Amino acid sequence: MSNDSPAAPAADSQPEPFNARSLGASLTVKDLEQSVAWYHGVVGFAVDQRMERDGELRAVAVRAGDVRLLLNKDDGAKGWERAKGEGVSFMITTAQDIDALAARIRAGGGTLDSEPADMPWGVRAFRVRDPDGFRIAFSSPRPS
Repeated sequence: MSNDSPAAPAADSQPEPFNARSLGASLTVKDLEQSVAWYHGVVGFAVDQRMERDGELRAVAVRAGDVRLLLNKDDGAKGWERAKGEGVSFMITTAQDIDALAARIRAGGGTLDSEPADMPWGVRAFRVRDPDGFRIAFSSPRPS
């Protein structure tokens, strides 16, 4: 008697782990121009693409290396006062000098939630909030 069904996987075999290369996030913001000014002018993201619909600016993509954020204009459909940035924190790693990046953000009018500090897991990091309250942690590996 022939058994044409596939062999069952061995009990100890595991599927191949997920292997991502980059992350992009889409954020709904109250004031699109203010958010673009903050991400571009204060933090240093490059404006990658501006998207219009019916002659109105609806979204702007900003990029820093492999990190891409899409900033979407809130249309008010879910209420103008809904909380933004709650329960979300982005972690962006860079090879650049963390203290210099923090100084750039301060000089551009940004406020740090925490000052650059050495962390026990081998990075130097600080935190900020964007104009809508989205939390971002910036870190770089500490020199050995």
